[in-house]
Amino acid sequence: MLHSRLLQYLDEVARHGSIRAAAARLHIAPSAINRQILVLEQELGEPLFERLPRGMRLTPAGEVLLAHVRRTMQEYREAVTEIRDLHALPSGDVVIATMTGLASGIVSAATVSFYARHPAVRISIRALSTHDILRAMVDSEADLALGFNIPASPQLETCWQLDTRLGAVVAPQHPLARRESIPLADCAAYPLVFADRSMLIHGIIADTFAEAGLRVEPAFHTNSIETMKRLAASGAAVAFLSRFDIAEEQHNGSLAYRPVRDRAFSNNILSLVRRGKHGHGPAALLFAEEIVATLESVVSSAG
Repeated sequence: MLHSRLLQYLDEVARHGSIRAAAARLHIAPSAINRQILVLEQELGEPLFERLPRGMRLTPAGEVLLAHVRRTMQEYREAVTEIRDLHALPSGDVVIATMTGLASGIVSAATVSFYARHPAVRISIRALSTHDILRAMVDSEADLALGFNIPASPQLETCWQLDTRLGAVVAPQHPLARRESIPLADCAAYPLVFADRSMLIHGIIADTFAEAGLRVEPAFHTNSIETMKRLAASGAAVAFLSRFDIAEEQHNGSLAYRPVRDRAFSNNILSLVRRGKHGHGPAALLFAEEIVATLESVVSSAG
């Protein structure tokens, strides 16, 4: 690649149409610039400038080389900026839209870990419904979103995605916790807590029981993931959630997840998304990486 100083010489001569003017701009002797250009022209076997009575004008070969020079100089500046950013402490605000269960588990864990390394970044966590998560992203009210079954949008980019099947969630001392997996009919023998009809997972759970030919009357309905987890942790009910909903509780041993072996629940897609054209600041990108690392740790622990 051409030496960076020579690139600058060529660019300045082309801009000013004069070796003397370029030399004054660069605080260097005109003869030094002229000598470098002559050596390069000899190496290429083509004149780069027409020497005119009133200055210098690019030849066709010079125009080709100058386009390369300017691209190279721009790429160099961008590389320097990226290298400097590696050592700069990110700062600013990051807003993540998510759901209540994820907010108290995955997102909180990632936030604590991230803040320990990047204390200048302020994280705002907004617990919303699926509909409101999408609206917040489309309206540029949030930089990132983590949620289940977020509708596709051309305005969003997916950073991470996984089908996180629902399973039976019970207290560690519950009789079902002794098994590696559980038939759906065996769950029906105990009090159940269902998501209410305002939540998307209500349909996933209710449809699965109906397709299995099991008529059940849940003891509890709620639109709160936290309430489902508390009822399950108390031993009062069996809940149906994903591993990611109870990541923190599994870690501290207050809840157990068991897959349902004879009847698969329909897709329950967990996605981390970001705005496609905005919100790509260093802090938001770094926090997205932290969220992905936390999600992957849950996947790894599941075996």
